[in-house]
Amino acid sequence: MKEQRTVCHTPTPGKQPTSIPTWKYKVVRDAIRSVVPHDGPGIVAKDLPTMVAGKLSSDALAELGSVAWHTTVVKLNMEVEGELARVTGARPQRLVRC
Repeated sequence: MKEQRTVCHTPTPGKQPTSIPTWKYKVVRDAIRSVVPHDGPGIVAKDLPTMVAGKLSSDALAELGSVAWHTTVVKLNMEVEGELARVTGARPQRLVRC
């Protein structure tokens, strides 16, 4: 049986979407949603992979592969879907949930 996959888009014009196993998308998305606040200054985007890793089970971490890569792919798709937003003018880049 073929593994179900989720297509992930990026806000960068001209970039091709990528697909990842749906279970990976779901566990990373849930972890991102649990650490990114709805308001305030948000969180620093570069800290997101470490924060996501801290929310995942040891089994998920062992099967996921690169936490940083999967976090980036899911984060970008969540931006396209309107679930995450970059805080305007913030340096370094900060994120909030929509």
